[in-house]
Amino acid sequence: MAVRRRPKPLLIFLVLFGSFLILLAAIYLFLSSPVDKNNHKDIEVVVPSGTGVSGVAEILKENNLIRSEIVFTIAVKSKGDLYLQASTYLFRQDMSMDEIIEELMKGSKYNPDAVNITFKEGERITDYVDDIVENTNHSEDEVISIINDRNYLSDLMNKYWFLTDDILQEGIYYPLEGYLAPDTYQFKNRDVSVNEIIEVMLDEMEEELEPYRSQIEGRVHYYITMASMLELEGTNTENRKMIAGIFENRIKSGMNLGSDVTTYYALQVPMTSDLTTAQFATINPYNTRASNMGGKMPLGPICNPTLSSLEASIEPTDSTYLFFVADKNGNIFYTNTLAEHDAKVQEIKDKGDWIW
Repeated sequence: MAVRRRPKPLLIFLVLFGSFLILLAAIYLFLSSPVDKNNHKDIEVVVPSGTGVSGVAEILKENNLIRSEIVFTIAVKSKGDLYLQASTYLFRQDMSMDEIIEELMKGSKYNPDAVNITFKEGERITDYVDDIVENTNHSEDEVISIINDRNYLSDLMNKYWFLTDDILQEGIYYPLEGYLAPDTYQFKNRDVSVNEIIEVMLDEMEEELEPYRSQIEGRVHYYITMASMLELEGTNTENRKMIAGIFENRIKSGMNLGSDVTTYYALQVPMTSDLTTAQFATINPYNTRASNMGGKMPLGPICNPTLSSLEASIEPTDSTYLFFVADKNGNIFYTNTLAEHDAKVQEIKDKGDWIW
């Protein structure tokens, strides 16, 4: 007859204790897991200065960001002498408790008072003035006064290698036109200074231009002016490079660039306006359709261009073309002679694809 052995007490204890630990681990994993892994919505949480761990736990539980205040408190204290930083945070319910603790340790860079200002490519500095006025506590007169201040411009010229005496030529409408890099920038609040906004944009421009410095230093104004025309005449880097080559061919031949977009800038009217023949012929150092502008560039940039246009101005495509025209669909056609150009224009009109 077989003798049944009773389980040893130590073995029983180990099994029960192991099961208990597994159960605790399972409970901890559940209580420290995301409250809702499918909810990606930001929740703004303010942790006031002087708030202790239990106070932070209470705030998080009130916002349904953790499952247990007790487990959160234990988790923080088990990590040693941690300091949870007072700040305003953006948390989500898809974040685990450990992820939230990590953010609280690092501190938040989120600023509910921050303002984002988008400066669009191809827009004029007057448009940028409107953007600044709309998003900050500065008036239009104040902004224009600062961007045209000669003493301030002199300081900027000492700071940025690409700002030269060219921007202060007689007749220049806005010295910084073309030099402010289009992008979306974030500032701390609506009280941000106009100077800070300008210099953040110039910093970005410097970063974009630095790789080309050896190629363009000494002729920066030329390349940015060219880029500003290409921004409005072309639609991508490829056709902008082709247009840049055509403009260079026309300059070498002593021809007018004949760029309509320069006329609009010369007259300071929106490009949605209809211009008369007399207006297109206006004598103005920006207007490349004027009779005295043979072989000449406009006095300065006519908008703030993208890096794509800057690259095109620096690396134009060689060709024999002297003319180009675009239809309303953005297609650009290149020709060698005026007769070919006129024929292409008529063809576009006959198809009903004329841009105007």
